[in-house]
Amino acid sequence: MKLNEGTLDRALRVVVGLTLIGLTVAGTVGVWGWIGVVLLLTGLVGICPLYSLLGINTCPR
Repeated sequence: MKLNEGTLDRALRVVVGLTLIGLTVAGTVGVWGWIGVVLLLTGLVGICPLYSLLGINTCPR
């Protein structure tokens, strides 16, 4: 699969993902905060399956 996330998109996903995971572990947000795991993984890998389905590509290459 080709990368479909640009650098800024990936960085934001990692930061938001880690924040949501941290807030969930701290008990500040509910179970929905575990969606941060998905954001973290897609940010690290650089591929978003939803972007592929929708035909979105934020990668400049």
